[in-house]
Amino acid sequence: MSSPLAQPSNRPISGQLLFYKDPEPLQPARHGGLKIKKDGDFTFARSTNSVAITSTEFVAAMRSYPIVFAAQGPNPLVVLGLEQTNLFVDETGLWRFGHYVPAYIRRYPFVFIAHPDGKQFVLGIDRASTLLEEGGEGRPLFEDGKPADVTQQALTFCGAYQTDHGFTTAFGQALEAEKLLVDNQAQAKLPDGRQMNLQGFRVVDREKFANLPDAVVVDWHKKGWLALVHYHLASLDRFAGLLELANQPAIGN
Repeated sequence: MSSPLAQPSNRPISGQLLFYKDPEPLQPARHGGLKIKKDGDFTFARSTNSVAITSTEFVAAMRSYPIVFAAQGPNPLVVLGLEQTNLFVDETGLWRFGHYVPAYIRRYPFVFIAHPDGKQFVLGIDRASTLLEEGGEGRPLFEDGKPADVTQQALTFCGAYQTDHGFTTAFGQALEAEKLLVDNQAQAKLPDGRQMNLQGFRVVDREKFANLPDAVVVDWHKKGWLALVHYHLASLDRFAGLLELANQPAIGN
């Protein structure tokens, strides 16, 4: 893996990431005066109803959220709301107490950015993030021109996330190969009386899963993938919890 800091470059960053408006490689010369504001402010995540998770998060996530799969590609997601609103972030930006905060959200505003060779990564940051400030009393990204503790911790966290992402991708590809993922939808009646259908996601077909060839079952058991499918299926009961939250007059912690 490369150094956490990139060399100055004008190379544009391709692709789009949820929440990230202006991601760029982290450099002491460019970002030496930046600080991270207070922890626990998730205001940036209030307007999304789903976010990606990795396989290592299934156990924690299933207790709070439905785990589904994207309509395009086998990426697992947690559903955070029935409309374009995150039901787990209150008006002050706090996450609803006792519920798991997905790693994708916890790593923000940091992110790994792929090196042009496609094999290495450098630590980046969303320069447009409201979690950053020049000066102030926040935690500095650099001290004496060197990565401060918060930057070192972000490097470790993003490295682990990248590793988990690779394992998760292999799991999703296996689901696709066995043709287990099928389109699904959730229906709900919102507090204002409107009926809505939440669409654009897939789930594992229970019958097809139960009829997997023995050789596949043994292989998936050894890899831990059978358990992931069971966690996913069990988590679908949490759609009822989302409806309950949506029908509450206000979000409290």
